[in-house]
Amino acid sequence: MNDYSLDKLPLNSTGYIINLKSDDSLRRRMLDLGLVKNTKIKPIFVSPSGDPRAYEVRGSVIAIRKNDANLIEIKYC
Repeated sequence: MNDYSLDKLPLNSTGYIINLKSDDSLRRRMLDLGLVKNTKIKPIFVSPSGDPRAYEVRGSVIAIRKNDANLIEIKYC
């Protein structure tokens, strides 16, 4: 397994969240969306402009901007 930031995870690959490196308000928002440690996350779609990307998390699809995804550390399996 390798450690990455979420924005580097290839499409349709699975990763597991290990850490959030964001400030308090953004961190709280990420936690509210279910982005907690050991959560499985999978990028499933990239917008035509390349940013944001859509991710499948806990059975839901959410969009995350690249600069926010850069703050999410994951393990890539």
